Amino acid sequence: MRLKLRIWRQAGPTAPGRLEDYAADDISPDMSFLEMLDVVNEGLVRQGKDAIAFDSDCREGICGMCSLVVNGVPHGPDRGTTVCQLHMRRYKDGDTITIEPWRARAFPVVKDLIVDRSAFDRIIAAGGYVSVNAGGAPDGNAIPISKAIYEQAMDSAACIGCGACVAACKNASAHLFMGAKISQLARLPQGQVERASRVAAMVHQADAEGFGSCSNEGECEAVCPKEIPISNIARITRELVKAVWRGGE
Repeated sequence: MRLKLRIWRQAGPTAPGRLEDYAADDISPDMSFLEMLDVVNEGLVRQGKDAIAFDSDCREGICGMCSLVVNGVPHGPDRGTTVCQLHMRRYKDGDTITIEPWRARAFPVVKDLIVDRSAFDRIIAAGGYVSVNAGGAPDGNAIPISKAIYEQAMDSAACIGCGACVAACKNASAHLFMGAKISQLARLPQGQVERASRVAAMVHQADAEGFGSCSNEGECEAVCPKEIPISNIARITRELVKAVWRGGE
């Protein structure tokens, strides 16, 4: 296949950016999207040009580093997948593909398609540690918890922190990310000690980072590669109200 690519190029955080046109030649339908970008970069390097900077790591849909907006959709057109799981068979010969970085004030561009998502790390850090007793690990069956509860907790824990929810939201809200992390621990016995302080601290940190508010329109759930449901967002409000009543703030 031969494809026309329109790719966002930006030298640094303070430099002006622009969309530039590139041709991707001899692309196999069996290639992944990132392999296609690798081929384009190999051609640029041979020409002595600056390669297109983009993030990738596991290439297995686990780490969430492949943070690209493809034709206006975070992670591309396939539901429940990351960009590294997107294959070129999804496109036809002659197609034009526009590739951009996440766009949010809290995710400043580092270079080209790479953004700084350390704001998520600071939100997690604000939540603090989980209190556990020192000593040997207790037997898993010694902590009574129903199958339904731990499955719900693990469903929330599936969030890989990629930031697609932020990129899709018109307000650049991080509520789906926060909701997943808060719900994960709020459902488990191990997360009860800091339950009130955790949610208050994480919400305050998200506000400080510049993330917007949730308008509950569901774009975040639609593009989430792990299909985290927006019911996790409702838990933020419930947990925060409880924290206020308990003096968690």
